[in-house]
Amino acid sequence: MSHEKFKTCIDACNDCAAECEHCATACGHEKNASLMAKCMELDRYCADMCRTAASFMARADEHTMAFVNKFCELCSEICEACADECEKHDMDHCKRCAEACRKCAEECRSMAEQHA
Repeated sequence: MSHEKFKTCIDACNDCAAECEHCATACGHEKNASLMAKCMELDRYCADMCRTAASFMARADEHTMAFVNKFCELCSEICEACADECEKHDMDHCKRCAEACRKCAEECRSMAEQHA
């Protein structure tokens, strides 16, 4: 099984992780950073999940696909939660993060459905 079939999803996960890390750092520099605690926390959880999901897909084979699917389903849930939180804020970094999270969630759900 080639990881190339997961390229779109892997790319979305890596892009989302980068946006989440940027968002968390930028939130920490906001003048009301204490109000951004939930956003920063979800950003970091989401970034970790996305990087791990990309790794799972890169090493997937017929023996591990069930785990990959479950992990990607969870990744999509965390991406949605992160997007929901980021959309509560008006900063550009939060808007970009929410967009990347929505795209990643969609790609992860689609990948898991296609390879169930």
